[in-house]
Amino acid sequence: MNRRHLLTTAVTGSMGLLAAPAVRAQDSWPRGRTIRVICPWPPGAANDAMARLTAARLQEKLGATAVVENRTGGAGLIGTNAVLQAAPDGYTQLASAFNTAVMPLVLRGANFDPQRDLEVMARTAAAPLVMVMSGQRPQRTLAEVIAAAKEKPREWNFALSSLGSAGHLATIEFFRRTGIDINMVTYRGTQPALTDLMGGNAQLLIDPSFALLPAAADGRVRALGIATAERSSLAPTVPTMAEAGLPGFQFQSWYGVWAPKGTPAEINQRVNALMQETMREPAIVDRLKGQILEPVTESIEETRRFIAAEISRATELLRSVNYQPE
Repeated sequence: MNRRHLLTTAVTGSMGLLAAPAVRAQDSWPRGRTIRVICPWPPGAANDAMARLTAARLQEKLGATAVVENRTGGAGLIGTNAVLQAAPDGYTQLASAFNTAVMPLVLRGANFDPQRDLEVMARTAAAPLVMVMSGQRPQRTLAEVIAAAKEKPREWNFALSSLGSAGHLATIEFFRRTGIDINMVTYRGTQPALTDLMGGNAQLLIDPSFALLPAAADGRVRALGIATAERSSLAPTVPTMAEAGLPGFQFQSWYGVWAPKGTPAEINQRVNALMQETMREPAIVDRLKGQILEPVTESIEETRRFIAAEISRATELLRSVNYQPE
């Protein structure tokens, strides 16, 4: 054996020794340690429900202990920052929603880039947006609403559940596409906005289906359209916004799982595969549809492309109205 071969063997062997502990540590994930699934929203909301589903599946399928921590405050920023600052080892995950992708666009204190500073693990579920109208108005179709709002704009108020939400972006696009110019009133959440709509103090609202379809089903508000490419099984009698006169009008709120930047790709892929498997299970599909949510099964790369498109559209829409982060 010549000297060069001895050196090559020695270097290769030493590299193998250095690499071996990392491989073993990764192979053992997540045995012996608790996985924290941080939800930056309070218990009881759809975000929290998806976080608890994620934790339950991690525990059931991986043999780990997985717990949900509700780190609320700062419009989701406190919990998000906790994940950004955590070790990238797979033991801290963020279960959040659409808000995570657009947070730096709407919150002045959100000093991170969701595409650069977080690792995508999975997108899990979606809630298409629905446009509803106060039941006290006589109009029956979206075309009638647009005509009436243009004729007498002072008689109409458009409710916003929160600034920077998916509903806010859809409302900006609705104004842009239709040319109507009516007052927008911002609320602290969907429920107070919906309450004012039912009381006749506001006339229009666009927000996620799970929040609005139950009220439409029992006649408290009137559903004008759903922002999907085709009619949704969640509300098969509600026309799409395209059918109602706005082709290509598609918006949704959605939910996903992220990890700190630098979390090993193998761990991210493992969680992605687990969540795709979960979202295909008939019992889970039925459970989500009972909560008026649609399961999503996507690869990490598909979700990255989706989020990039969401951020691009949100940036354009907010810029078009000169929105300034608060």
